[in-house]
Amino acid sequence: MTHEGRETAGAGADAVAATGAREHPRPVERPAPGPVLCVRFHAPDGGPVGEDVYAGLLALLAELTPVVQALPPDGALADVRGALRYFGRDAAELAGIVRVRALARHGVDCTVGVAANPLLARMAAAQPPAGRRADGRPDAGCAGAGPAGPGCAARGGAGGGRRGGARGGRQAGAPGGACCGRRGAVHTVPDDPRAVAAFLARKPATALDGVGPVTARTLDAYGLGEVGQIAAAPPGTLQRILGATAGRAVYERAHGIDRAPVTPNSLARSIGAEHRFSSDELDPVRRRRALLALADELGSRLRADGQVARALTLTVRYADRSVTTRGRTLPEPTAHTPALTSLAYALHESLALERARVRAVALRAEDLTAAERASRQLTFDPGDDKARRIEAVTDRARARFGARAARPAGTAAVG
Repeated sequence: MTHEGRETAGAGADAVAATGAREHPRPVERPAPGPVLCVRFHAPDGGPVGEDVYAGLLALLAELTPVVQALPPDGALADVRGALRYFGRDAAELAGIVRVRALARHGVDCTVGVAANPLLARMAAAQPPAGRRADGRPDAGCAGAGPAGPGCAARGGAGGGRRGGARGGRQAGAPGGACCGRRGAVHTVPDDPRAVAAFLARKPATALDGVGPVTARTLDAYGLGEVGQIAAAPPGTLQRILGATAGRAVYERAHGIDRAPVTPNSLARSIGAEHRFSSDELDPVRRRRALLALADELGSRLRADGQVARALTLTVRYADRSVTTRGRTLPEPTAHTPALTSLAYALHESLALERARVRAVALRAEDLTAAERASRQLTFDPGDDKARRIEAVTDRARARFGARAARPAGTAAVG
């Protein structure tokens, strides 16, 4: 950073501090706690779980509670308030039951975040695997097969024995129930304001829902690059920086408050495709080529089935086995490959990946409907009409000679 940049950030931080001296924010009113489970499923091969398996895993969660919200392609939220008394177990023990049943029935392990609301549960489930740091290297505090090191609270078996190991210092945000080296884990955030503050304090601003790269850069210019710094700033300051609504929302989330309930939903029909790189991919150009190939495949499958998609979701899997998912609604229901590709590129750019070691990328076309029921905005662009005619010819060639008979030139280098 240049000297001028340091002065700007310093001045912003001074401004925040000065404003804080004048303002005394009220204590934030906390909604009634959940508890909520956020479950992320892991297929044995490291890829996404299949659609049939995913539907079975959602049914598994429904055996514990009817309040299950699907988060395709490999996640779900479950409000287990009613299940606590019915099963006579706490939320962390229910999470252990989910892990055991998922492994026994489907051969799928899972990472479960346990917290008082969906926001904290999602953040807990997004933590790096036990024994690994965010960069994928071993955690110095984890001791392999030995006793659990700092931040690892060993629990009796994958199912989570009855309060086994719960005493002895389960820490806020620490893996509660993961022996080091296991893929899955149970990460518990205690329902205590101090524990929540400690869990959030050192996380980057982008860990909060609704804070993307642009908003994070704006906050960082004012010395608010971490969640703990945002929580310490007066709400009025955040509202002046981000606007009234966004500022208040970020302030609440920095304090671990999420007023959104778990909304039960049915799994909308979707189709997906994934590209796994032969080695950890750092080159954004190669990632874009892979996205082009995936969008082309999805578009071809949608048109062959006579369907269109209303939304598209991008999933990026990193070398440390962490996952980032971004989704967006399409301007209109479509199966047109250029439209799918354009949105895939936009989702990829929104992640602002710099020197990220990407293991795989996946696209999922969601909220599908029959093509004859969808309307299309007419255009006077001759280029669009030409692209659709070429697309129709390509589809006929693929139907006759196979899926690889014709494809975009940009995908030639994609295996």
